[in-house]
Amino acid sequence: MTDDRQQRTDLSALAACCLLLPLLPLSAMAADVSLHGFVQGNYSLNTAGDNPDGKDFKWSEERAQIKLEATAEPFRLFIKGDAFHDNIDKHSMLELREGYADYTSEKWDARVGRQVITWGVGDLLFINDIFPKDYEAFFSGRPMEYLKKGVDGAKVGMYPGFASFEFIAVPYFEPNNYPDPARFWMYDPLSVVTNREVQYPYKDLRKTETALRIYRDVAGFDTSLYYYRGYSRQPSMNLVAPTKLTLFYPELSVYGASLQGRALDGVLSLEAGYYDSRQDRDGTDPMIPNSQTRYLIGYQRQLWEDFTLGLQYYGEYMEDYSAYVQYSPPGFPQEKRLHQLATIRLMQFLLHQTMRLSFFAFYGLSDGDYLLNPEVKYNLTDAVWIAVGGNVFGGGKTWSQFGQFAKDDNVYCQLRYEF
Repeated sequence: MTDDRQQRTDLSALAACCLLLPLLPLSAMAADVSLHGFVQGNYSLNTAGDNPDGKDFKWSEERAQIKLEATAEPFRLFIKGDAFHDNIDKHSMLELREGYADYTSEKWDARVGRQVITWGVGDLLFINDIFPKDYEAFFSGRPMEYLKKGVDGAKVGMYPGFASFEFIAVPYFEPNNYPDPARFWMYDPLSVVTNREVQYPYKDLRKTETALRIYRDVAGFDTSLYYYRGYSRQPSMNLVAPTKLTLFYPELSVYGASLQGRALDGVLSLEAGYYDSRQDRDGTDPMIPNSQTRYLIGYQRQLWEDFTLGLQYYGEYMEDYSAYVQYSPPGFPQEKRLHQLATIRLMQFLLHQTMRLSFFAFYGLSDGDYLLNPEVKYNLTDAVWIAVGGNVFGGGKTWSQFGQFAKDDNVYCQLRYEF
């Protein structure tokens, strides 16, 4: 999404939230109103060389956030908005992170507006959480909350007793945000084609994304079933002519399940999902991802006081692999039928939990590539904290998931005052 389109969308959503204010009872404007926020500096410096545009920083900004909450049962209004200045591109913007109205009753509730939705049990691995992410934020060392993006839609929860239901409708498609090619070195098999356009699938309400989650406790395990019908958040390419490239978002359905609960003196997590590529079910279109089965196994345990270990194994199994191999264009790298990945998280709290030492690593079992993310966070006071960390990429092929970022290593610093 371009900055102009993002800003127009944010302003439209903010205006819609303001229009909701008169619809709330007058008591909501006078009672149970809270205001919080923060001011923050966030800077990420290259350590492996300059950016493609010749600059030294992956990220450099000052940001302020305001969170407004007004409650008068059964209604609630919540607005979270950011104002920031980007020192690299020399511009300032307003951004509506979240803005929604809630209605809650005993047996059902509803939320309308921009909201962040989180499904699944993976730790930085997403199968049934098909909602948009900001991977540029993650790779450039921004606070973890900026990995998730909000969607403009409606969510309805129903609680009949035997299970809980969560239905979501999103009329306006929001893609993932990937690293800016001006700031990150990335593999692009068609880099010589500079005439590019993007087609977004949100022209009418018939293309509304829908999702359903059914969940309940089963033998002490939090168990969920998932369904999604919409579009891939990652664009595919269509070479219209030798000098023109169109990026589009293929139709996608996902059917999945997860469970999480105590086992083996820790927490065991299992999740799986079938990705139905509705526009390429026979696997013969090399520009559209084949259908896949994705799965993960996770285990987390506290080994001693204030120290936690987390491990995950993740796999993607491609359907119709022979067709994929047959129709792959010459010169393009070929994916393996089974793509495997492992992660580890180590976390230690010190000094009465005012200091946190953390380390997270992805390792590609199929390609040998990796991403290492060490971080130290220290609470100077109850209101002020500072975090220093780094992102180290490497291994594998120049086109592998993390190997393509081998020249994008960076160190980052986050400083925040909360009020």
